[in-house]
Amino acid sequence: MKTKNITLILLIMTSFIFSCAQSGNSSGDQEKSGTRVLLETDYGDMLVLLYDETPLHRDNFIELAEEGFYDGVLFHRVIEDFMIQTGDPESKDARPNEPLGRGGPGYTIEAEIIPGLMHKKGALAAARQGDQVNPEKRSSGSQFYIVQGRVFSHQELDAFEERLDKPFTTEQRKTYTTLGGVPHLDNEYTVFGEVIEGMEIIDKIAETETDQRDRPVEDIRLKNVKVKN
Repeated sequence: MKTKNITLILLIMTSFIFSCAQSGNSSGDQEKSGTRVLLETDYGDMLVLLYDETPLHRDNFIELAEEGFYDGVLFHRVIEDFMIQTGDPESKDARPNEPLGRGGPGYTIEAEIIPGLMHKKGALAAARQGDQVNPEKRSSGSQFYIVQGRVFSHQELDAFEERLDKPFTTEQRKTYTTLGGVPHLDNEYTVFGEVIEGMEIIDKIAETETDQRDRPVEDIRLKNVKVKN
């Protein structure tokens, strides 16, 4: 009887750990509704959840994906411990050392900056021009970045709060001191999705060698984008 009880306890503990791991790896999948999209890259695949809370960006991304707009574009800007950026159609046939990052579909998108949608590791966010020429923070019609970031200490977050006059919520502090991300970008750019599988691909791309413009020395392509549902 004692042996059976011990076995039962171990099974319960194992089940709990597995449940916690699943929750930690794909919390956005459980907490947020949205459309799943598969990003196929030269370094592996990432499954992304597009948020329903940002319908303009979600629908635009789906439309471009279904048109094949993203097929073959480069990750043209990569900064380790920060983010990986893609979506410039001019990068498809770009020559080595050619400056990139100015291309798009010919339009911008109204900002959908939602409090609570954080720049945590794996967040999908829209690139945009700076505030001086774009005070409304409108998003690029196609370019986006995926956050890598890093883990911050509470002391570092305190310094951000003082310098930027931007208080962090309890949830933000928990996220940025455990999973990590880029906290100073919150409420500045539209976050419209998150990676729910394949987080390690972000790290693989982010650690690649880059030139003085942050373009990878060896091309890394977003080969295909498939809408799953």
